[in-house]
Amino acid sequence: MKITRSDSMSASQGPAEYFTGKVTLQEITGQPYASDLRALVVTFEPGARTAWHTHPHGQLLHIMSGVARVQRAGGKVESLQPGDAVWFEPDERHWHGAGPAQAMAHLAVLRADESGRNATWLEQVTDAEYNGGR
Repeated sequence: MKITRSDSMSASQGPAEYFTGKVTLQEITGQPYASDLRALVVTFEPGARTAWHTHPHGQLLHIMSGVARVQRAGGKVESLQPGDAVWFEPDERHWHGAGPAQAMAHLAVLRADESGRNATWLEQVTDAEYNGGR
């Protein structure tokens, strides 16, 4: 058994090439865990969001606080509340982030492929897409 206290886990800012707005990433399955499973607590400031992206083995998001916005390619923008979860299929093009009025945090659970890649990042989500336009 290995216990990692929250005050010893480091957080990093989401890079601007993959995120719009302020996003904080805290990986809770970092070293020394030997697994392809990744779990992160991701906090988005109001209006912050990911770029469009896919995951080779899919992704599960569990909303912990705030209001989330999520969208899959070709679908409508959906709002999620704390306690809600969403599953994105392997290689399903999607984005997710906070609503415009409050911060949002989610737990993200995903697997890396054989080469260690857990996401393929695409173009930024436009303001029109974020606001429900296509």
